[in-house]
Amino acid sequence: MLDLLVAWQRWIYDGIRSSIIEFDQSGDAWLLLGMISTGIVFGAIHALTPGHGKTILASYLAGSGKGFGRALSVSTVLAATHVLTAVLIAFFAAHLMERSFVGGGRAPALEFLSRFLLLGIGFWLLFRAIRVRKPADKHEGFGVALATGLVPCPLTLFVVVAALSRGVPEAGLVFAGSMLIGIAITLGLVAIATVVGRRALMKLATRRGGAIETLSRGLDIVAGLLIVVFASRDLLN
Repeated sequence: MLDLLVAWQRWIYDGIRSSIIEFDQSGDAWLLLGMISTGIVFGAIHALTPGHGKTILASYLAGSGKGFGRALSVSTVLAATHVLTAVLIAFFAAHLMERSFVGGGRAPALEFLSRFLLLGIGFWLLFRAIRVRKPADKHEGFGVALATGLVPCPLTLFVVVAALSRGVPEAGLVFAGSMLIGIAITLGLVAIATVVGRRALMKLATRRGGAIETLSRGLDIVAGLLIVVFASRDLLN
């Protein structure tokens, strides 16, 4: 399945690159409109591949007890940060990215900062859950989303840099905006599924006479542990 997703991505990416070249040569605005639908599909498929903060997002939401509205807000902020970081690097700090396709347009310095911040957030969630159960700060989820999203979307970087190199930055921005929508859709579905799963687990615990407070604290501990584990793993790699 992963190989199929990667093959689709490469096919769409090649099509977008061709559209950028054609737009540079013709200036046809209809080509930009065509990029929107393609970019949305591309973003949604791209977000299904490993990465993009899906595990961190699901881990946090599973332990936070947030409802659908806040879960969707957090997932949208994550998607926006993930894409906008790539756009800003392409325009103002291209020297931060690795140039090879194998490197995937990564920005190691920002990746390190992201994992370092997530490590701190994970330890805080863990400490709070073990020491005393307190209501989550209303801005906590956005902190998780911003820290996770600091890792730029590599394919957005490639496309925007390609557009800038052809002298058509508007093509890169249109594609980045549509990518954001597609990624937000996939991450939103992950957020909704996590909230549904958590509520189902709580309902099951209630039916079986389980202690909701104990289960809730347990989920918070697991969320903190998972964030610490994934952040530490990426820092050590």
